Amino acid sequence: MSNSGSKHSIEEATRGRAEFSRHGGSLGAAGFLSPYDDAQSADFLSKPGETAIVNPPKDGMNTFEIGVAWDNIVPKAEKKGFLQKLMGAKGDKAPAAGVDLDVGCLYELEDGSRGAIQAFGDRYGDFDNSPYIHLSGDERTGDAEGDDEIIRVNGAHWDKVKRIVIYLYIYGGAKNWETVRPQIQVRVPGERPMVVTLQARREELALCAVAGLENVRGGIRMTNYLEYFPGHDELDRAFGFGLDWTDGRK
Repeated sequence: MSNSGSKHSIEEATRGRAEFSRHGGSLGAAGFLSPYDDAQSADFLSKPGETAIVNPPKDGMNTFEIGVAWDNIVPKAEKKGFLQKLMGAKGDKAPAAGVDLDVGCLYELEDGSRGAIQAFGDRYGDFDNSPYIHLSGDERTGDAEGDDEIIRVNGAHWDKVKRIVIYLYIYGGAKNWETVRPQIQVRVPGERPMVVTLQARREELALCAVAGLENVRGGIRMTNYLEYFPGHDELDRAFGFGLDWTDGRK
């Protein structure tokens, strides 16, 4: 892409984000909603803005998982899908180009404390202690079978969690969601998983707010967001967390 084309795309993205965010971040601009995501965005939440309710079991919420898997860059048309990865299916695959995609989340607890869980900055969280959310590790290639990365939420302490915003960030490699085609699953025991596929054709927006989880009377209200931002600061302001973000390297 030429410099003039890149400048035009960024200016276009800025104009599209002139509207204030609807997520409670009064100082934040709205993100970009991709028309390419609508067709196959979720299993039972088909479009951004749709919600689903998970009622809590009588004995309280069980531990649940947020899993992400993605394709590495493959020049050929043949790619391994998410279900194939979960089943450990083998297939011909061209040499990978080293796409480093991270899953993370912003969280707010009932006591008002807020923070972020992500590999960037080694913020892996804690499963047994506050914030009761833990990231499995940092998969940098997308070549692993099954989930490439998993965030686990401790159901025994779900009553202490107010809300979670799940996001994906392309840290290195292709700056194109359509090429990487990451997929998120939110798996609550006894419920159908929420599956979200990202495929927006916007190279300048490397971060996507995928979905939100809110504690509603001990249950979960899941909202499909699929909203794209230039970076963490813009995401944070849109959702009103007020965290201090600094540049760094993994």
